[in-house]
Amino acid sequence: MKWFKRIFGILFLLIVIAIGFNYPKLTLISGYSSKYVASSAFIAGHSKSFIEANDNNISNIKLATNELDYPMKKASARVFGFQKREAIYKEGLGAILLPKGVSALDLDHFLIPRRNLTPIEKPYPIGHLAPLDTVLSAVDYSAIQNALDIVFKDNHIQKSRSALILYKGQLIGEKYIDGFGPDTPVLGWSMTKSIIATIYGILEYQGKLNVRDRVAFEDWAKDERAHITIDDLLRMQSGLAFEEDYLVISDVTNMLFNEADMAQVAIDRPSIAMPGEIWSYSSGTTNILSKYLKSFSSDAQQYLDFPYAQLIDQIGMHSMVIETDMVQTFVGSSYGWASTRDWARFGLLYLQNGIWDGSRIFSDRWVNYISTPTKSSNGAYGAHFWLNADGHLKDVPKDLYSANGHDGQHVYVIPSKDLVIVRTGLGERPDYRANDFIAAVAAAVE
Repeated sequence: MKWFKRIFGILFLLIVIAIGFNYPKLTLISGYSSKYVASSAFIAGHSKSFIEANDNNISNIKLATNELDYPMKKASARVFGFQKREAIYKEGLGAILLPKGVSALDLDHFLIPRRNLTPIEKPYPIGHLAPLDTVLSAVDYSAIQNALDIVFKDNHIQKSRSALILYKGQLIGEKYIDGFGPDTPVLGWSMTKSIIATIYGILEYQGKLNVRDRVAFEDWAKDERAHITIDDLLRMQSGLAFEEDYLVISDVTNMLFNEADMAQVAIDRPSIAMPGEIWSYSSGTTNILSKYLKSFSSDAQQYLDFPYAQLIDQIGMHSMVIETDMVQTFVGSSYGWASTRDWARFGLLYLQNGIWDGSRIFSDRWVNYISTPTKSSNGAYGAHFWLNADGHLKDVPKDLYSANGHDGQHVYVIPSKDLVIVRTGLGERPDYRANDFIAAVAAAVE
């Protein structure tokens, strides 16, 4: 009996320790789940059952129990009945995850971006009318269809949701699974990083900054962080410590699922190297850039309006929403939603070297800047865009550059082929056959 009590006591102690160790993780699970359910339901129009069976059907996240309140436009989640989290949807801002102890009433004073959503009376992709029905002699359309078949083949593995191809500014192919279409908003995850970078390109073209300028945060003024430039941040070589691990309580999970002021998490991190010495991918870096954009605006309203007025609505990306945190900073690292056709517009703007329908949005030099490899990235990364300079896509032109996001969201630009290719889904490489798909598209055009 004594041995039984001792064994029982040890087991009980181990259980208590395990619960204590894992309990803080539950708030990350419920935070992720409630945030994604709210965003996907109220931005993309998906049902709770669809979200739970697909996007949230991943390790740990599927442990959450979700509730969706349509009249109040909010979602909540718990894990085993604990650590309830809520996300509130506000028109124009998307869904905002409430930090622990924060009430939905705290969102009543939030400003809303002012947008121009007037349809552009021109054929897609420049406008919102139906695409031209012209047949291009330089395109092998049967080969284009074959390429689309490749990216949707064995789709229980690849998990593609949409694919779209523009050639010389004309739509030559697109395909969608059930539940998705040309106008269905898709979360770009880290493709949003490339949107934030583009805002800096616009500001530089307007003469409001130089990427070589140092970042003037008061918190950084008295230590080695004072040497960090905008360029260092855009190239992910700031030297700031930041743990990008989504499987544990880390800098990135704490930033996205616990904090009211997400960028401040990254701003507060210390230097571990001098700027330019190391390359280290960091979502915190983009949110620093997102918050620093406020220093180029006269007030909070102008900050919220600028990306839409100067980029997003300017090129007709009317489906796009960049969600904010509780201090109304755009979550530029992760939370940009847009339809597949609108993501393609973004790629086309780059293919056209910053010109849209006769108006220049940013300098053609900016395209060269973002597609020039960053030191220590081994040819894989430019300035908030990914590259194929290292040839990791072995059968694809090396001048390809792309906006990439978690779960295989991609906007590919191939200048040598006059191509923009968009692929969205829930599968990453190698399950998603990126090389085969892009190579097949490139081979189908002259």
